[in-house]
Amino acid sequence: MKYLLPIPIALALLAGATQAATPAGTPTQLEAGLVNPGAIDKPAWFKESFLDLRDDIKDATAANKRTVLYFYQDGCPYCTKLIQENFSKENITAKTQKNFDVIAINMWGDRNVTDVDGKETTEKAFAAASKVQYTPTMLFLDEAGKVVLRVNGYYAPDKFEMALDFVAGKHEKDGSFKDYFAKLKADGKTDSNVAATTDKTYTLPTALPAPLRLQDARKDSKRPLMVVFAQTECDTCDELYNDIFKRKELAYSLSNLDLAQANPDDDTKIQTPDGKEMTVAEWAKTLEIKYSPSLVFFDTAGKEVFRTEAYFKAFHTHGAIDYVTSGAYAWMPEFQRYLQHRREALAAHGFPADLME
Repeated sequence: MKYLLPIPIALALLAGATQAATPAGTPTQLEAGLVNPGAIDKPAWFKESFLDLRDDIKDATAANKRTVLYFYQDGCPYCTKLIQENFSKENITAKTQKNFDVIAINMWGDRNVTDVDGKETTEKAFAAASKVQYTPTMLFLDEAGKVVLRVNGYYAPDKFEMALDFVAGKHEKDGSFKDYFAKLKADGKTDSNVAATTDKTYTLPTALPAPLRLQDARKDSKRPLMVVFAQTECDTCDELYNDIFKRKELAYSLSNLDLAQANPDDDTKIQTPDGKEMTVAEWAKTLEIKYSPSLVFFDTAGKEVFRTEAYFKAFHTHGAIDYVTSGAYAWMPEFQRYLQHRREALAAHGFPADLME
């Protein structure tokens, strides 16, 4: 156990840190020739932009390309994973260069940005306005500057390549990314690694029983609700259920939640946290679930307050759960800032965190 810390102690430390602490990757004045700790060079073929997004979109359109905004921060292990693993693959690099102009934006940066509406702002203010909670976050824009696909976090190479194909082929006109993936899967065109396991049903022993009546079952509950959206063929779900959720520190945090499980492809009728009657599949579509597994958190009134929808190891999964159960989401809207304070608090008490363990 590397980072279990009693919640009251962690909260006290986090509350004390919010006034002065600086999150990892926040730009500071550096002497010439130096870089921030944890910085990783972006690929040389990323576009060197003046960050006037109107001009960037025009340039991309003229070259028969689309624009991708890549939000990063120094010291981000998943940004490193994206660059070193995804962009080390020749087919992904070639496809990205052919179809997209990729523009890097530091979520804590101070460079000037002119957004698609002509508003002048800074990188960090633009990231906040774009509700960037994870790095990497990639916003795929169409020719009018509209976001046609949002990737909140790291996608493994196979699924990332599908995202590239979805946007490059302008398939958003035919439906959602989830619909696109389902069609590829039905046609047998998905990479075998995407469906690496046999059909199975994932279980959490304390989950609410099916069929879900999420408003009725929680009338007297004072705890937040976490719904795990997981398909039956899902290698990342295997890791979440068979490794991460079984760790002692995660089990402790899960005990502070009401838990529910839902297969986003299921046509079973349910009651949602806010009392609506629909199928699980309809609910997943309403919530725009596009990654399996996704963790969606609701408050006691049935309102969504946070979600994860990309690949995460134990530290970030644990952090997301504690972010909600502690109530920190209400007073610290930037999840990355919370994670940095949490990491520092744990380290100060002798619990160093391995972000990718």
